Amino acid sequence: QAQLAESGGGSAQAGGSLRLSCKASGPTYTYYCMAWFRQVPGKGREGVASIDTDGDISYAPSVNGRFTISKDNRKNTLYLEMNNLKAEDSAVYYCAADLTVSGLGTSPGTCPRVDYWGQGTQVTVSS
Repeated sequence: QAQLAESGGGSAQAGGSLRLSCKASGPTYTYYCMAWFRQVPGKGREGVASIDTDGDISYAPSVNGRFTISKDNRKNTLYLEMNNLKAEDSAVYYCAADLTVSGLGTSPGTCPRVDYWGQGTQVTVSS
């Protein structure tokens, strides 16, 4: 069983930057895929960025070129570097882990499945 804890959310001005972290309770090198999702009120969660055990990466078109996902297996931590933030990036961001199916999800920025979710961290971007 895995536990995921996000941190690093907060407020930023449009054009600014934030860095999210997701600390996992288990060894992340064993996780087939990890990802960041986000959700705004009244909408479902959407994939933002994902990374698999081979280091392959997928981004949602809306964040490609502005966000960077990375993983430090020594620290069991997943990161999301967010640059050139826009007001529409405001959302609750969730860390996710797939311990079952290898590879990346068919939709951009997702994993094939999600076995565990973090509790979420709020990101608010003001224009």
